[in-house]
Amino acid sequence: MLSSIFSRTPVWLMPVPVKEGSQMPKLKTKSGAKKRFKVTANGKVKCLAAGKRHGMIKRTNKFIRNARGTMVLSDEDAKIVKKNFLPYAR
Repeated sequence: MLSSIFSRTPVWLMPVPVKEGSQMPKLKTKSGAKKRFKVTANGKVKCLAAGKRHGMIKRTNKFIRNARGTMVLSDEDAKIVKKNFLPYAR
């Protein structure tokens, strides 16, 4: 009976194993956030500049030049990313 219940349950609804003596289940890091954000040693969040995937012909040279490399997110956005998407990157 129990195995038939688990065979029909979607993966995201399956219970996460909990260690002995621990109360809260582990939080999962969003896999998309792992690829897009890095947390510095000071706790700031770095990300790549937006708008550089395609359509470079219509962009100005100044925009392309300023969008090189990485950027640091604002404090408000970094707080959202660290809390919701990267729970263990403190």
